[in-house]
Amino acid sequence: MNKIDKEIIEKLAVRVAELGGRAYLVGGAVRDEVMRRPIKDVDVEVHGIYETVLEEVLKELGKPLRFGSAFGVYSLAGHQIDVALPRSERKSGAGHRDFEIEINPFIGIKEAARRRDFTMNALLKDILSGEITDPYGGVEDIRNRIIRHIDDKTFGEDPLRALRAAQFRSRFGFQIAPSTISICRALDLRELSAERVEMEMKKALLESHRPSEFFECLREMGQLRYWFQELEQLIGLEQNPKFHPEGDVWTHSMMVLDRAAHFRSCVSDPYAFMLLALTHDFGKITTTEFVNGAIHAYGHEIQGAEIAERFLDRISHDSYMKRYIRNMIPNHMRPNIVAEARSSIKKTNHMFDDVLAPVDLIYFAICDKPKLLYNMTLDETDKELSESYKEMEKEKEQKRVNFLFDRLQVYKETMSKPYVTGKDLIDNGIEPGENFKEILDYAHKLRLAGIPKDSALKQTLSYARKLSVKNINKAL
Repeated sequence: MNKIDKEIIEKLAVRVAELGGRAYLVGGAVRDEVMRRPIKDVDVEVHGIYETVLEEVLKELGKPLRFGSAFGVYSLAGHQIDVALPRSERKSGAGHRDFEIEINPFIGIKEAARRRDFTMNALLKDILSGEITDPYGGVEDIRNRIIRHIDDKTFGEDPLRALRAAQFRSRFGFQIAPSTISICRALDLRELSAERVEMEMKKALLESHRPSEFFECLREMGQLRYWFQELEQLIGLEQNPKFHPEGDVWTHSMMVLDRAAHFRSCVSDPYAFMLLALTHDFGKITTTEFVNGAIHAYGHEIQGAEIAERFLDRISHDSYMKRYIRNMIPNHMRPNIVAEARSSIKKTNHMFDDVLAPVDLIYFAICDKPKLLYNMTLDETDKELSESYKEMEKEKEQKRVNFLFDRLQVYKETMSKPYVTGKDLIDNGIEPGENFKEILDYAHKLRLAGIPKDSALKQTLSYARKLSVKNINKAL
């Protein structure tokens, strides 16, 4: 909360008190303060004064903006503050928006807090006195790291709460009360909008130390089947134990996802990068087979892009993110292959040139390369061998990473040098036409091979002449 917003809130609380009411910080702001986390969203709930009176108070402080006449929720222009009156909600239909809202400034603290989802989100803090009111034991649940619903009847009226429970578990590392899990299992998530589903998933992917907990929780609830059906298909999908001693594709994907969380601050688009980690092996759903007694998934990196796109079409409208995934999944295995083979500069230049985010590709390769993923029960001699093996593998992995970053620098230096352009071709008598792009593509290949511009221009002009002769002969 910034200083200006804090001053506005205090002025609001003083004015409300003068009029016989009380103003409270509510919900996540109080929860995060109790947990000693940074406060992002500031919600104020005003008790004991009528709506018309609240509107006049807000006008004294700035320009009030109202969100939906039925909800009694306001903000102040230029400030990150929401101000609401207490209300009760009652399910009135099958849709996730079908609720009857009753605004009641005199409903009382306990009834006002009853509509909230979890005990930890039902805390109120008196803005003037600093006193925290805890009608449902939220502070104790925070202390015990438990996510617990408030009301058996009202909790299940909004199916989004299953996703919120999973999201809080992944972000905070709390456990969900068994009774809450039980209700979540019975919820029908199909009526939710894609925007609401993506919002909860995105929080988990971008704010969790272990984002896999979000999906593991939904698996426990039996709630993968509609929105995350491709992930559910990874459960029990076998992999070659020689390359994946960690187990099935689900286990591997969750491990990669958690490793990716460590590199969110290093990549060009953290959300797209995390979705790449989540979806990169979707192609194994259709390509996994036994060949000569071994498990293979040939071509999964190609088929995976199409399956991931279907998943994203269901859950998101972000066109760049979809383009990123379409581009990166087919290329996701290349860095470790070229690093292992110590491939030529020309080959690594082509690889980096083919992808939207070369740096992201390297960080993803780090996440996707299996390490020694388990500890075995060994005698003392074997333990020494095991530690030696771990050190050897760590050294090999570091060499792969160094190789990739060194080659990325070579690629950047290559691309910074003068190169043959369309203008160069036109200045040398090559008119734009049906072969112009093909000629430019040829020039670009020479650029990636590190051929100096003067030499590349000569070779490109020679290629253009041969192409012209070929086309003339074809016409004859």
